[in-house]
Parts: sequence; C-alpha cells; structure tokens
Amino acid sequence: MATREEIVKSVPQKGFFGHPKGLFSLFFTEFWERFSYYGMKAILIYFMYDTVTNGGLGIDKTTAASIMAIYGSLVYMSGIIGGWVADRLLGTRRTIFWGGILIIVGHICLAIPGGLPFLFTSMVFIILGTGLLKPNVSSLVGDIYAEDDNRRDAGFNIFYMGINAGAFIAPLIVGAVQKEYNYHVGFSIAAIGMALGLFFYTHKQKQKLGLAGMVPKNPLSAAERGKLTKNVLIALIVLAILITIAAMTGILTIDSVVNFFTVIGLLAPICVFIWMFTSKKTKAEEKSHLLAYIPLFITGTMFWIIQEQGSTILATYVAERTNLKVGSFDIPASWFQSLNPLFIITMAPIFAAIWMKLGNRQPSTPIKFSFSLLFAGASFLIMIIPAISSGGTELISPWWIVISFFLVVVGELLMSPVGLSATTKLAPAAFAAQTMSLWFLTSTAAQALNAQFAKLFDKISEVQYFGFLGGASVALFIIMLILSPWISKKMGDIK
Repeated sequence: MATREEIVKSVPQKGFFGHPKGLFSLFFTEFWERFSYYGMKAILIYFMYDTVTNGGLGIDKTTAASIMAIYGSLVYMSGIIGGWVADRLLGTRRTIFWGGILIIVGHICLAIPGGLPFLFTSMVFIILGTGLLKPNVSSLVGDIYAEDDNRRDAGFNIFYMGINAGAFIAPLIVGAVQKEYNYHVGFSIAAIGMALGLFFYTHKQKQKLGLAGMVPKNPLSAAERGKLTKNVLIALIVLAILITIAAMTGILTIDSVVNFFTVIGLLAPICVFIWMFTSKKTKAEEKSHLLAYIPLFITGTMFWIIQEQGSTILATYVAERTNLKVGSFDIPASWFQSLNPLFIITMAPIFAAIWMKLGNRQPSTPIKFSFSLLFAGASFLIMIIPAISSGGTELISPWWIVISFFLVVVGELLMSPVGLSATTKLAPAAFAAQTMSLWFLTSTAAQALNAQFAKLFDKISEVQYFGFLGGASVALFIIMLILSPWISKKMGDIK
C-alpha cells in the first residue's frame, strides 16, 4: 500500500483555486450529491402526506413526519457502514462510486409512480448510498493534502461551501419543477443531480486524484472475507424470516418499524460510549475526556432535535399555516428549505472572522455548545408569538419562519464547526477511527427522538409544542453553563 507521501505526490497539487486538482472533482461530487439529497428532502414530506389526486401518497401527516425523522436517523447511522466498507473492503474511491450509484437508483425509484413499495425501496437505496458516499468524500479531501499543508483548512472550507451551495439551490429548482409538473418529475431532477455528481467524480479521475483512496487502509484477509460473506448471508436469511413472521402476524406496521428504529437510534450511541469507556485500551485520562464528552453529546442531540425539525414539523407548518402569497405568486413551501444553507453561506465567514479576532479570548467549547442551545430554543420559542396571535387558525407571516431558521443557524455555527473537533480531541486514541461516526450519532439520536415528537404535534397545541421543546433547550442551556467549569476540568489540557 502506498505511503501518505506517495499518495500526495501522485495528486497534481496546482489546479482548483491554487489547491490540488482533485478538490475540483470532490467539490462538485459533494455539491451535486447534496443537491440531489436536499432536493429530494425538500418535497418528500409533502409527497408522502399529499392526497393521491394531487400525486401524493395520502399518508397521515404525523406518520409522514415520523418516517422522515427515522429516515434521517438511518442516513446518519449508515455512515458507520460506509466508513467500514472503505477501510476494510473497497477503499474510499470505489466506495464513493457505488454509493453514488445506489443514490441514483433510489431517486429513480421515487421518480416512478409506484406507491409505498417504491417509497420504502428508494429509502433503503438512498440510506445505504449516502452512508457509503458522504463520510468518504470528506475523508478523500483530507487524503489529497499533506498533513502539514497550510492549504488544508482552506481546502475544507471550499469543500463545505460546495455542500451548502448544493443544498441552497436544490429546493429552489426541485420545488419549482414539482410545482410546475409533479412530484415524480421533481424526484427525477434529484436523480439527474447525483448523476452529474458521479460524472464530475469519475471524469479524468486518475489524473486528478492520483493514488488517493485506491486501496483499503485496513483490508480484510481472505479468511476474514469468507467469514464476513457467511455471516452476512445468515443475517439476511434471519432478517427475511423475522420480517415474514412479523408481516404474517400483523406486527409489521409503519408505527412498529418507527418505534423499533427509535430504540436502535438511541441505543447506538449508548453502546459506543460503553464500549469505549470499558475498553482496556482506554486510559484513565481518556476516561475523564469521555465523561466530559457526554454532556457535549447530549447538547448536540438536543440541538439537532430542533434543527432537524426544519424539514419535518416546520416544513408542514409552512405549507399548512403560513401565508405563501406574494401578490399573484404562490411561494413553493419547499423553497424555505434553502434558508438554512443560505444563512450558513452568508454567516460562516463572519463567525470565522470573529473567532480569528478573539484568538485565545474566544469562548471555550462548552460555552459555545451552551449558547447554541439558547439560540435553538429561541428559534422555537419565537414561534409561540404567531401561534397565539393567529389563534391557531389564521395564516401567519412567512417572516416568522425566516427568523426561526436564522436563529437556529446562529446556534449551528456556534456548535457544529467545533463539534467534530471536540470529538476527535476527546475520543480515546485507540478509537480515533470511529470519532467521525460518534459525532454523527448525535443526529441519529435526535432524529430517532423526533420520530416520537412528531406524534405529539397534532395532539397538543402549537404553543405547547414549540414551548415545550424550546423551553427544554433553554433549560439545558442553563444546566450546561453551570456544568461548563466541570466539563473544562474533565477535558484537562484539551481546549
């Protein structure tokens, strides 16, 4: 296997804005992958609960929101599988390619009018495909730079601009197409987006990426491959039998599946923490770091509970309770999904400049995490005002939604950029390779809980719903402020 130095030398280092040529391929791969994912996500919940006569599936709104939450939870959880496949089986290059293929197949399933079977089939393909592609594209960006290359951070900034640019334009285009034609044509645009991403990824790949990601970093031996094949076949047979029994006995319902994956989404991070904490490879100092990480993880989960509802509860609220008329023009409800990436693109440079200006005087990691909860809570608490003034029946101004999205993005910029950094610093050395997956599990747990919170929205008043979750976030903000000195102490020399 080639050394890191040999891999970096094989990649042309001058090309895309003074960065390695491979960054061009990876930038547009992620741009179009995010375009396809967020374009699909912007109209998916409407497709699920819209009437059959309007081209939808006619699913109950509460059930649709729960399905969307579990879908998001499994997308983040699948990154664990994607990282393992790249490290042990295919290498990042081939894993990314096959992930893209699965995503395209998933979007094609949505583009074909096939009812619930095609919906769930598409979800399986997109969950697996995103898990294979997303974490490994980020990993490949790191591989094309030397560890001491001072262009590295700037390269990641350019790369993440691609993520948010794709997420920004997708709802605008896919939403407009869906409004003009129908849902299935909108989903086909998402499929075309991912196909464009694969084109940019594979075009002149050897010249741009050199040896980066060509082989697995820790490949399975022949014996291990044979054992894996056997275990996978057994697992699939057992799973097929269990699904058949559940279907025949009437246990297999949408609600039971949602509940099952809620439990899995919550157990996954708990198991990872226990595994790391009880391992003999974890040193005493590292156990202290893990204790410090637990409240940070809980904070991240609470934040994503609110942030991720932008594409479920708030998306439904936009369509049902918001005045979308501007003169004779009706704003597509899906366009509001572009607010989050728009605010990130415009405000991220401001936050970066603030942290650079403050230098060593900037707030600690626990303090940044704490205030992210304050803004997340405020984004829901502010929705109480239009809920009361409208009497729960009259349409509200769309500016309330804009303000809500703005506040939660401020919280995201306080927490998300430092979250992964804190994870890599606090995780035990023996588990360094699993740190990326650990941070993504905050979103897994949050969306698993959202699947249950979605069931409450129609059972209680809007004031109660937004007040409960917004209030819980602010309460946890206060608790985190109190715990900050203890967390910093447990972090030791890590800042």
